[in-house]
Amino acid sequence: MRKCSLWTFLPVMFSFFTAAGLWVVYFIAVEDDKITPLSSEYNRSVSRFPPYISIAGDAPPASCVFSQVMNMAAFVGFILGVLRYLQLKPRVRKPWLNIISLVALSLACFGMTLAGNFQLSNYKKLHNFGAFMTFGLGTLFCWVQSFMTLKVNLRNEGKQAGIPRFVLSGAVTFCMLLYFALMAQRLHMHAARAQWALVMFFLVFLGTFAIEFRHYHFEIVCSDDQEPPMSTNRHHI
Repeated sequence: MRKCSLWTFLPVMFSFFTAAGLWVVYFIAVEDDKITPLSSEYNRSVSRFPPYISIAGDAPPASCVFSQVMNMAAFVGFILGVLRYLQLKPRVRKPWLNIISLVALSLACFGMTLAGNFQLSNYKKLHNFGAFMTFGLGTLFCWVQSFMTLKVNLRNEGKQAGIPRFVLSGAVTFCMLLYFALMAQRLHMHAARAQWALVMFFLVFLGTFAIEFRHYHFEIVCSDDQEPPMSTNRHHI
């Protein structure tokens, strides 16, 4: 039986450590009495805020951890996007879909850095712009990747990976729409729960790339474009 490539651990570790880091931010904010726990009901008369991710990571020390988690997630997420692009490039019939997917995830990762480094209370517009980039373009990435998974059908595992990805894409989209709908009705606790569910589903989606990565090895090749030097050997007649 063929061994799995070590690259299969990259998506899994990315999803696990990013989720763990966000929950650490949440528990720090709860411990500091900055936000209401997700399991409680929001009381406007209390000084604690609803447990939105942005609010949990708004003030130190939670904001310091939040910035670090988002920066690392953006960096590794971008690497995942590039590797996935290279994996599909020789096999996809519509290269523009692959390019759209890479651009969408790259911009979503850039949005993560904006949301992570510009806190809500200090740079609200820039923070929200980064969050919209992350959620909106991240959702687009999920749908495009789900479609390409079925079409390309790597190692005849298209359905095995594609169907769960379509389900996860639907869950991400549903949670995002639910989040905005609940926000509009000022049902903040339910909106915060929808937001946390949205992020967790998105991380699980990225973790599913381990299915295809286990068959592949990625290498970096450095070469010189110049022609090899001419031989200096002389032949005497």
